[in-house]
Amino acid sequence: MEEKKTEAVQDRQTEPITGAAVSRDKVIIRTSLLGILVNLLLAAFKAAVGLLTHSIAVVLDAVNNTSDALSSVITIVGTKLAGRRPDKKHPLGHGRTEYLSAMLVSALVLYAGITSFVESVKKILHPEKASYSVVSLVIIAAAVAAKLVLGQYVKRKGKEVNSGSLTASGEDALFDAILSASVLGSAILFMTTGLSLEAYVGVVISVMIIKSGVEMMSEALDDIIGHRPDPEITRKVREILTEEEAVRGAFDLFMNDYGPDRYYASVHLELPDTMTVGEVDPLTRRVQNKVFQETGVILTAVSVYSYNTTNAEAVRVRDAIHEKVMAHDWVVQMHGFYIDTEKKDLRFDVVMNFDIDPKEGVLQICKEVQEMYPDYRITVVPDVDLAD
Repeated sequence: MEEKKTEAVQDRQTEPITGAAVSRDKVIIRTSLLGILVNLLLAAFKAAVGLLTHSIAVVLDAVNNTSDALSSVITIVGTKLAGRRPDKKHPLGHGRTEYLSAMLVSALVLYAGITSFVESVKKILHPEKASYSVVSLVIIAAAVAAKLVLGQYVKRKGKEVNSGSLTASGEDALFDAILSASVLGSAILFMTTGLSLEAYVGVVISVMIIKSGVEMMSEALDDIIGHRPDPEITRKVREILTEEEAVRGAFDLFMNDYGPDRYYASVHLELPDTMTVGEVDPLTRRVQNKVFQETGVILTAVSVYSYNTTNAEAVRVRDAIHEKVMAHDWVVQMHGFYIDTEKKDLRFDVVMNFDIDPKEGVLQICKEVQEMYPDYRITVVPDVDLAD
């Protein structure tokens, strides 16, 4: 009977991850394939129009569509590689591969933007007269409409499955629609007034593409380097943990990101000093399971702070020290306070912001608290401001 119960718990913890991952990958791949098809068709039509009308702006717009299609190919490859099962060499999976693919996409966009800028400047220095037709204008207008629809769809799908690559592609497509509309506007202006601004429009398009590439690369670098977790997730995890009656606080929530929606975390819980290991163990297992079921975050470690429940003096001392410590503007939080009045020992943790060196902060706090309670041995542990 015990064996069956263990298997059931294990199933609940593994099936949602596998099922969700497969469904997510399918959405990303299907959406990316659609993007490839639409962008290749648009690129072909725009390239034909650009070459026939001698319009550098339209040709560059076609190049942009081609780079978008190639970006979708890289997104698919990155998604397939990231979805591989964990192995001995990579026990936490390959999810971060998506961030590398996003870096490649951003580099490709950046290259396309720089190349387009160079060609546009050449056309300004050595202009060629464009010759638009009504058919070419209709094709460009249809391309604008297609990009608007594609952008909205891809962006929505990206948000649904929390895919940074898809969301960025959707935003890029919407932006491309605006750029294509500017090309259309310059063509209409040329046909009605004879004023040719298309090479200058090409420069604007190029600058915008470069800007988009830089922003995409910056986001990919943030994911690779590691950044502050989403405040909504950390708030939800803390809410679940502090719903337990015995838990007075949840601190030092440290979340590691191993790919989109793949979080492994650790946390400190503040519990009464009267609780036994036999009581703490089921509590930690219970909150680990609940956090996973409701957020998908896997709590790999739950450590414990104890707080005084039978010593009235402890409350007075804690409040006095709290007031002194929190008076510093570089202190974010104080927690994990415990005092042993018999052994003359007190300890607590302090979260400091990034305006001060942790060693300097600890020395200053230790000195101040020691002056308040010279008979005590003071232990101050510095914590990093990891999450909101």
